[in-house]
Amino acid sequence: MKFIPLLWSNLTGKKLRTAFTFLAVLFAFLLYGVLAAVENAFSDVDLAGGDRLRMIHKVTITEELPVHYYERIAATEGVEAVTYASWFGGEYQDATNFFPQFAVRADTYLDVHAEFLIDPLQRERWMGTRIGAIVGRTLADRFGWSIGDRIPLHSIIYPQADGRDAWEFTLEGIFEGADGNVDESQMFFHHEYLEESVPWAEGETRWFEIKVDEGASPNDVADRLDAQFANSAWETKTSSEKAFIQGFANQIGDTSTIITSVVGVMFFVVLLVVANALAQSVRERLSEFAVLKAMGFSDFTVLRLVVGESLLLCGTSGTLGLMLAAFVVQFSVPTQGMLGVFRVAPNDIASGLLWIVALSLVSALTPAVAAVRLRAASGLGRN
Repeated sequence: MKFIPLLWSNLTGKKLRTAFTFLAVLFAFLLYGVLAAVENAFSDVDLAGGDRLRMIHKVTITEELPVHYYERIAATEGVEAVTYASWFGGEYQDATNFFPQFAVRADTYLDVHAEFLIDPLQRERWMGTRIGAIVGRTLADRFGWSIGDRIPLHSIIYPQADGRDAWEFTLEGIFEGADGNVDESQMFFHHEYLEESVPWAEGETRWFEIKVDEGASPNDVADRLDAQFANSAWETKTSSEKAFIQGFANQIGDTSTIITSVVGVMFFVVLLVVANALAQSVRERLSEFAVLKAMGFSDFTVLRLVVGESLLLCGTSGTLGLMLAAFVVQFSVPTQGMLGVFRVAPNDIASGLLWIVALSLVSALTPAVAAVRLRAASGLGRN
């Protein structure tokens, strides 16, 4: 700690160089944090319920399934509960205010999704209000909504029977997640309201969500369900919710490999930037290190000064970058609805701190060795 003023003085000796190096490390770890959040959303399939299945049309999720499948699914061996939902795709005020909205079978949706916690009275009001909707706490806080507010949406997917794309909902409840992995930026409303208002959508839904009985094999139940509708006009494909989300994410590509490659290249470039800055700084101060050695300072002390300078520079800028990433993801990155929650997880922060230490040590290696090997007599002879 006693060397920190000296280290800070060394860093501020060349203010412009230090500033550019500081910003390079800061933006590198800002990008690292944002990419980590993207990776979490695309790969963290544990967010989905392990006992849930999702049934879609065998061809594609954009094809509809008949609502009357509900009774047959509910009567299938191994099924505890079933509900259905459709993506709405509405806009609130303008296109930048994106958040996922789903038309759902209200009387069973929360039974299948026990991770959504809501006050029983609010749930009851929602059930009794045709145009009622419930939203997550994060979404309500984002727009300052409270119970009873009117929520106007515009949907290009579902124009109403009279041709209007304007929809209006009343906020009847605000749910919270059972844990931090639950997406609280979603909105749910009555599927019946959608069917009544859009003639071509009557009797159709995009997918079914099925809760499997405890002890039943999800794979067996999925096979049993698909067998019922084989060779029908609406053949189905049923898989675990985890597999469904992962498959949806994989449509974009191997995100894990892409993100790992980007992070690897980014850290290599930043390593070169920091190592070059430190090497220049040490070369400019070799005579100072020679004076320290002539005064009796050990090689280990000189080593600590060089490594400490690297740790101070990378530590402050890298930590600030991680903090900014968490802030940006929390308040600026929209959720995708079909995927997991965008978040910078604690293990990402821990990994980032380890990367900071590794970057500091590796970038300081060459200049530190040069300073340690410096002989006091030769160093004092430099200009």
